[in-house]
Amino acid sequence: MIKYYFLIVIGIAMASSCANTKQTTSNNFVESAFKISKQHLENAIVANPDLTKFPRSINADGSLRAPGSSDWVSGFFPGNLWYIYEYSKDEKIKEAARKWTLSMEKEQFNVNTHDVGFMIYCCYGNAYRLTNQEDYKTAVINAAKSLSTRFNKKIGCIQSWDWPSRWKFPVIIDNMMNLELLYAASKLTGDTSYRDIANHHAFTSMKNHFREDYSSFHVIDYDPETGEVYAKKTHQGYADKSAWARGQGWGLYGYTVCYRETKNEKFLEQAKKIAALIMNHPNTPEDLIPYWDYNAPDIPNAPRDASAAALFASALLELSTYDAQNSKAYFKYAEQILKNLSSPEYLAEPGTNHNFILKHSTGNKPNNSEIDVPLAYADYYYLEALLRYQKLTTN
Repeated sequence: MIKYYFLIVIGIAMASSCANTKQTTSNNFVESAFKISKQHLENAIVANPDLTKFPRSINADGSLRAPGSSDWVSGFFPGNLWYIYEYSKDEKIKEAARKWTLSMEKEQFNVNTHDVGFMIYCCYGNAYRLTNQEDYKTAVINAAKSLSTRFNKKIGCIQSWDWPSRWKFPVIIDNMMNLELLYAASKLTGDTSYRDIANHHAFTSMKNHFREDYSSFHVIDYDPETGEVYAKKTHQGYADKSAWARGQGWGLYGYTVCYRETKNEKFLEQAKKIAALIMNHPNTPEDLIPYWDYNAPDIPNAPRDASAAALFASALLELSTYDAQNSKAYFKYAEQILKNLSSPEYLAEPGTNHNFILKHSTGNKPNNSEIDVPLAYADYYYLEALLRYQKLTTN
């Protein structure tokens, strides 16, 4: 079992650092990264006038993949606009963010997917945070109501997919990311039922989703009649027992959020253990941008996943403010990821990459879908990580 309290990270000696203390480092790369990112999104606004088609990725034939608002990725593009507005304070970007966010309006009532958290909170949640407008707040609350309908008390989890031909009651590790929406709704309304559902889901997933080394299964299928685990599988990883890289990121980020919102030490311990797995995994490449699955058979020639790296960086930066013992290690690891993602190897030149920011992400390798392409959510967590890094390094 990995000892999470003893992290050996890219040759960095461990040192204690008080949580919530500003880190001393140079962040010159951040300004350049944001400048390039802003150019990409300004170009994307012009290139995509149809507000019903949300930039997601690139198809195999090189064309833009831009599905409708019901796609699970749809909220990330307006979320990216809000993050660029947060950095730049550019009113034109803000107006575009508002328009794209309002194009997601009907999804606040979508009860057919757990991804309503991604779909609504990434855009409406950031919109409310940055503007304090009441209509944005209402959408967040409505989305939490929709998500709550998928909770099964006997199991203690929110159902991820409606896929009866394959699964009984599937719960995927990705679902940890949608709990933030429920916590937000409790704070906005004073109704603790949303928070209770989030906590139940997090504890049940902690019990059933993780192996002894704190890597996670992708899919836990439950028996809705008994509440017992029916099967432990994968859908996007290499194998049922492999460590799908982005899945480890979903878990790390999710439990970090759970600790933020509850201050329950069990959630913090879980986040720390997942972080240790990620930061000490022997199959991590030198540049820290993981292969799409830590157990992919063709390493070192396996595709990378920049989206997982961006997710790691964002989560570790937040976690660095909660865990004084490992704060510097988390920060330095995240910083190195961000610097590498901001290099020409991963950061696309403006006017290329269909106006996405990052290159070299992997969506669903087993289904031969979105391999070595840009992904809207890679850009989202990259921008979020840059903003968090900037706040931690600005006096």
